[in-house]
Amino acid sequence: MRQGSLTIGQTWSGDIGDYTCTVTSQSGNDSRSARLEVIELPHSPRSLAASLNDSDSRSVLLSWLRPFDGNSPLLYYLLELSENNSPWKVYLSEVDPVLTEVSVGGLTPARTYQFRLCAVNQVGRGQYSAETQRLMLREEAPSAPPKNIVASGRTNQSIMVQWQPPPEPQLNGVLRGYVLRYRLAGLPGDYQEKNISSPETNYCLLKDLIIWTQYQIQVAAFTGAGLGVYSSAVTEYTLQGVPTAPPQEVEVLAINSTTIRFTWNPPPQQFINGINQGYKLLVWPEQSPVDVIVVTITPDYPSSRHTGLVSGLRKFTWYFGSTLCFTTPGDGPRSPPAMLQTHEDTPGPVRQLSFTEILDTSLRVSWAEPEDKNGIIIGYVLWWDVSGVESSREERSLSNSTLQYQLTGLTSTTAYTLQVAALTAAGQGVVTPSTISTGVPPELPGAPSNLVISNISPRTATLRFRPGPDGKTAISRWIVEGQVVKEDAKEEVWRVVYEKENQPDADTLEIPDLTPFTQYRFRIRQVNIVGSSAMSAPSRLIQTLQAAPDTYPSNLTLLSATQTSLHFKWKPLPESEYNSSPETVGYRLRLWRTDGQGEDRIEDVERAEGTSETTVEGLNPWTQYQVQIQAYNSIGPGLWSDTVAALTAESVPSGSPVNVTAEAVSSTRILLKWSALPRAQKNGAILGYKVLYSEKDSEGPPSVQVAEGEGSVTLLLGALQKYSVYVLQVLAYTRMGDGPQSHPILLRTKEDVPGPPVRMVFPEVRLSSVRVVWQPPTDPNGIILGYQISYCMDSRDPQRWTTVEVGSNARQFTVTGLSPEQAYVFRLTARTAVGWGAEQEALVVTTERRERPQPPRKLAAPQDGVESRHLRLHWVTGGSGSSPLRYFTLQAKELPSGDWNTHTADIPHNVTTWTVDRLKPFTSYKFRMLATNDVGDSVLGKETEAVTTLQDVPDEPPVILTVKPTTTTSVLVQWKRPDDDSINGVLTGYRLYYRELQVNTSTLAEAEVQATKNNTTSALITTKSTFKTVSSASLTEFELTQLKKFKRYQIVMTSYNIIGESPPSSPVEVSVGEAAPSVAPQSIRVSAVSPSILEVTWDTPPLETQNGLIQGYKIHYWERDKQNQSEKVKVIFVPDTRVHLTNLTSYTSYLVTLTAFNTAGDGPPSDPRGTRTLQSAPSKPSYLSFSEVTGGSVNVSWGAPLTPNGQLEGYRVIYQPTAPVQGVSKVVTVDVRGSWQRWLKVRDLVKGATYAFSAQALTVSYGPPIQANVSAQPVQGSPGSPLEMSITKTSSALTVHWSEGEMGATPVTGYVIEARPSDEGVWDSFIRLLPPSSRSVSVPLERLRSGISYEFRVIAVNRYGYGQPSTPSAALAALSERPFYEEWWFLLVMALVGLILILVVVFTLLLHGHSSKYKACGTGKHMSTAEESVTLDNGGFTALELNSRTLNTKNAFLKKNGTRSPPRPSPGGLHYSDEDICNNYNGAVLTESTTLTEKPTEVSESELTDSDYEDEQPKHSFVNHYMSDPTYYNSWKRQPKSLKPVGAPFGYEECATADTEPYYQTVVTQHSTGGAYTPTGQPAHTHVNPNTNPPPGSRTPVTGFSSFV
Repeated sequence: MRQGSLTIGQTWSGDIGDYTCTVTSQSGNDSRSARLEVIELPHSPRSLAASLNDSDSRSVLLSWLRPFDGNSPLLYYLLELSENNSPWKVYLSEVDPVLTEVSVGGLTPARTYQFRLCAVNQVGRGQYSAETQRLMLREEAPSAPPKNIVASGRTNQSIMVQWQPPPEPQLNGVLRGYVLRYRLAGLPGDYQEKNISSPETNYCLLKDLIIWTQYQIQVAAFTGAGLGVYSSAVTEYTLQGVPTAPPQEVEVLAINSTTIRFTWNPPPQQFINGINQGYKLLVWPEQSPVDVIVVTITPDYPSSRHTGLVSGLRKFTWYFGSTLCFTTPGDGPRSPPAMLQTHEDTPGPVRQLSFTEILDTSLRVSWAEPEDKNGIIIGYVLWWDVSGVESSREERSLSNSTLQYQLTGLTSTTAYTLQVAALTAAGQGVVTPSTISTGVPPELPGAPSNLVISNISPRTATLRFRPGPDGKTAISRWIVEGQVVKEDAKEEVWRVVYEKENQPDADTLEIPDLTPFTQYRFRIRQVNIVGSSAMSAPSRLIQTLQAAPDTYPSNLTLLSATQTSLHFKWKPLPESEYNSSPETVGYRLRLWRTDGQGEDRIEDVERAEGTSETTVEGLNPWTQYQVQIQAYNSIGPGLWSDTVAALTAESVPSGSPVNVTAEAVSSTRILLKWSALPRAQKNGAILGYKVLYSEKDSEGPPSVQVAEGEGSVTLLLGALQKYSVYVLQVLAYTRMGDGPQSHPILLRTKEDVPGPPVRMVFPEVRLSSVRVVWQPPTDPNGIILGYQISYCMDSRDPQRWTTVEVGSNARQFTVTGLSPEQAYVFRLTARTAVGWGAEQEALVVTTERRERPQPPRKLAAPQDGVESRHLRLHWVTGGSGSSPLRYFTLQAKELPSGDWNTHTADIPHNVTTWTVDRLKPFTSYKFRMLATNDVGDSVLGKETEAVTTLQDVPDEPPVILTVKPTTTTSVLVQWKRPDDDSINGVLTGYRLYYRELQVNTSTLAEAEVQATKNNTTSALITTKSTFKTVSSASLTEFELTQLKKFKRYQIVMTSYNIIGESPPSSPVEVSVGEAAPSVAPQSIRVSAVSPSILEVTWDTPPLETQNGLIQGYKIHYWERDKQNQSEKVKVIFVPDTRVHLTNLTSYTSYLVTLTAFNTAGDGPPSDPRGTRTLQSAPSKPSYLSFSEVTGGSVNVSWGAPLTPNGQLEGYRVIYQPTAPVQGVSKVVTVDVRGSWQRWLKVRDLVKGATYAFSAQALTVSYGPPIQANVSAQPVQGSPGSPLEMSITKTSSALTVHWSEGEMGATPVTGYVIEARPSDEGVWDSFIRLLPPSSRSVSVPLERLRSGISYEFRVIAVNRYGYGQPSTPSAALAALSERPFYEEWWFLLVMALVGLILILVVVFTLLLHGHSSKYKACGTGKHMSTAEESVTLDNGGFTALELNSRTLNTKNAFLKKNGTRSPPRPSPGGLHYSDEDICNNYNGAVLTESTTLTEKPTEVSESELTDSDYEDEQPKHSFVNHYMSDPTYYNSWKRQPKSLKPVGAPFGYEECATADTEPYYQTVVTQHSTGGAYTPTGQPAHTHVNPNTNPPPGSRTPVTGFSSFV
């Protein structure tokens, strides 16, 4: 028998049952049965419901139906909950399976909960049940108090309390606010409470408390369920206040002539209002209430009666006395003043003691009453005696009316001492003495002398002097006069600065009350009974020290106010009151709020010379400030000015409303509440509040509703979208505009039934089924819980609908069992928690013959339907393609270059017109459409013709840039054109609205308030009474005229086109009545007064252009081309029309402009006028350096001064040895004319000596020198002396040979040949800078002067300078052949020719009867071209003659052939002088191209001295090779002749004749061998006139050559 089996795979509950297996055979049948049970997961519990537990507010009752157990007994239930939308968490893990309800406890009040339940058997955990509806537990009062409560006294009647909310778990609901209660600490009594209805507010200011009192304070939080527990009490005092009662039982008594005693009792303790800091005793003269003397007395606590003294009072004077108590915050009230008089005292000295009628035995004495009577004068006492004789004393008592007395019985010619004193009831006063001689009438005293000033301080100085003769009587008075000397050396008149009486023997006076930082001179005179002496000679000029300013700037005025700034103007201190250097003077403004809030503001105006206005920024709008100003300098600040009140302009609020709450009343309405704006943030009169609301994430601007009036704090918003989240904000507004918005609040409106689903289409249609597809409703109005599809055959009874419900996530559904080729009506609706919404209906035909639709036809936009921002489209519906149309799609394109964009995507299928909105005004568009059915979209239809929307009013106004008064009745308005995108058409022009503002701008007319409820700025237009139209869109300024003087106007602007006006611009306020001058000062003249001072004068602007009273002028001045770096301003006040600009740079061009100003501001500047300051001494040369230093010479060079301060005329070089040379120290001065030459060759130095050189530049005078030292010896590192120096001579040339010596620190760069002619004795350059490879050089003999012996030496040169010279060669003489013009026959012929010419001339003169004058011609104008012979002299040595110049000493060469030659040219560009003249000391040699002039030929024989360079003009010259600049070689006009060095080429220039080209001349200062040396033959310091012209035919020097004088 075969085995069998039955396998059931994937069992499920349907497989449960009894299974029977039957066996059939021939022998019989049999069967067996078995039951199959399938065990599975349990099903989810059903009908899970949650409800509040009435007996326990923190628990929820859950109930459910027992689920199918999955053929396995349930083990337990698992309960999860979600708190406030938080993730699910297990709350009860094992609920008894027999239960069908349970109480869930331990929940938190005011929180929302959801629950779900699942069953568990042995297979596992089944599915969760459906979630319960979200359930909120009832609120409870907070179970914990607020935390961290802190209280602090804010003022004497307020305490600030701050706290933090209770811990969040103990809030037990939504925190609604706080309750604060307080009462007097330590005393029984009821609490006073304050309700804080905003949960965000965590502070409270308790006001109207008792001064200096301790309070007990508690805070509790509350929710909607009630008030929580109070916190522990905190205690705090209010701050101290000022006493409110004066001291009691005040007694005031005069105890002597200068002291008053006060006695009093303290005020009652309850009126002190703080800690008693002491008492102030106040005393003031009856006639001068402002001169209050204050004495502070510390309290004597153990004593109930207090005593205090006020001393230093004036004698016998009526005073008022009062006292007060004070605490730290301030003074309490004064006690009633008591009047009393100080005691009588002895009087002061009599005045004006004088003598008249002086005879031999009598005289008359007279006097005046004492200045300080100190009581009632009852008489006078007069004493007199012979001076020094006590026994002769006599006394007379006189009545109080006697002011003179005749003394008789005196001894003639005797000196008497007289004394006079006044009497009061208190006794004899101060004695006034004097001396007088009888018979010898007193005389006028003599003038004091020997004035010395010492102990100089800012305001005093001590004057010491020698008194003059007293005029035979006592000196009764000293009178000191002072003279102020200004910076520009302008001297003021002498004024009396101090007088001193009754000190006849004074020789020192302290002068008080001087002005700080001022230059003074003083003089003094003495007065006796006869009269005043003459004035002394003035003292030296002194300057008092600097001090802080004595006064404050006057006329502090508020010029203008903006919302956050105040512009002040004041009259600056005159320079005489600076008390310091003008550069250190500044002004300081102090501002504080009148209400005492905030901190003081300090605004410094630094370097304020001439500054008279400033703007203080960063202030609070609509706030009154108190302002003071003071001047300060480097020493310190001056006094504060009187206080000026200033109010900033009204502005938009700076804060937003607080405690903003919102509540959704319905699906379309929200109720908002808020608290009024704090006063500090109002910034003006609050006209109302605006509520801004918009749907969250919407792009457009929010909608606005207005709550009028400052007291409006609620608003109900209606017509809102259902179940939409709104962003809600509140702001306050004033007439100036809107304040900031409050923090946004997000709130959702309540749910409602939804709108219809959209885009309902049937993409699959069969003969018996259709698939319907849709999208959620555009307006879901809540959470969509599901959809309902209803359908029926279109031809049947409409009541027989088939309905299907699907879930909320379903977007399609297939309906089957339909009849083919039939029309069905489908309705689709959505459901929220509120209910089923509106239906969407569609018709569909069960057919398979469908295609895409045709697009709409004849799409057009008729012109009558075109508006500025929308238009009307018309079309004809195309074919539906055997499938009903569902909707149309509209596309738009903005011309000229826009892209096609979908404008509207769901136009209903059953319309043929549509309004297209969201268009731009005055813009061209094209449109096209397509249709959509169940199959899909049609092709795009034909586009419309271009259509242009109409113009609309401009969106934006122009922006007002400035409003500036131009005259006293007109203002100029300037603005910026609005953006082109906002014009919305063609801009036609602008309108300016202006109105006069009332004095009290904080109140508005009712009409204005009403007009402001929707838009605070547009309301300004409706209240305007006047406007002006600017009909040109290109204009950007306009002048409003015929305004009222001294009125304030508000101005706004609009732009307009043919449609209308834009919204108005932001308002601008301006004051009319004061305008800046419209014309600059006239006839401006600028002239130089000194090197640092310019004088500027001008005339006032014409009267009709002044626009008010001109206050002064501003002078702007700067260096030409350096305006940004050097501009300065000086302010001059009327009536001055002249000013000196000081501290200027010498010889500098300045430009000056002037502006006039008045209280309204500055007028236009004048055209710049300029001039140049005068010359002054230059600064020192920029550098001083040395080169070519040898043992006897040096080349000195210097740089031009950095600040020449004028036109450079030349330089002065002074040099002398630092230590005496051979016992003599000689100073040599060389003046170099011209500014171009800045070097000097000095050749008369003593080897090894150190010399001090100084150089000064010359303009109008010499400037400071620059100094440097140099040693007359080769520099370390220079080469050694060349070796083996020798000379060979031929008939035509002279050759110098040498060999290389020590190289030095660097290689040799060349060689220099020097020569010393026998007629001069000074080494001079002969050939300079031969190549370093040269070892010989040849010189034509024609270059040497005949009959002169020469010595030569060689110097090597490297980078360090000149080295040691070689050993000089032996003296060689140069001889030349006799030229033909010296032969006897040539001379004879020339004599005959000359005789004939003389006869012809004489004959001509006789014939014509004329006479003529001759001018002597100089000799030596022709240069020999023949070679000169070389002769041997002195034992075979060659002598070379340099016929260029001769030695300047008394010798045989002074005269030639017994006659005096014409004078040699003197170096007119150089002047020499020397001091401490010594022997064997040579002078200075000027090298290079210095301009030289000759002495005039008219100089007489007696005037010519040894230094007049007497000799013939030279016939030859040799090249000066000291030229350091190669460019000088380019100026040579002749090509060099053959001067050939051995081994290297070398060139030189031939000396030109005087007729064709001048030569360069070098000057050497020398001395005679036996006496003192005077340069140029003149006394020391006498200069040759540099302007003297050379005589005709003379030779002048030229660059590149040198010769010896």
